[in-house]
Amino acid sequence: MPTAPQTDATNERKLIEAIALRRHIRAEYNGTEMLLAPHRLFSRHDELFLSAFNPNKNWRSEEERRLGHFKLDGLSNLLVTEEMFEPLPDFDPAPPRETDEEVFTVTA
Repeated sequence: MPTAPQTDATNERKLIEAIALRRHIRAEYNGTEMLLAPHRLFSRHDELFLSAFNPNKNWRSEEERRLGHFKLDGLSNLLVTEEMFEPLPDFDPAPPRETDEEVFTVTA
């Protein structure tokens, strides 16, 4: 029996849970499977975005590591894992842009 596609509301709840519990998520983003450490969920122009760290990305240095921003519409097959993460040491909880609205953010 086929399952119904995930809704944004379901993904939003899963992301809030992952942020609150500091758990990695696995998801497909525009067709690419990714492991992400979600730090912030925010709204921009009435659309939801996720700020997350991709630990599997090849970073040239520790100082270069930063959050990427992912449009919630592009995330599918989202799964909250049991694997925990620590927020990036230089994480700024303020939304990326002045006009963005915070929905939920990781706490120190």
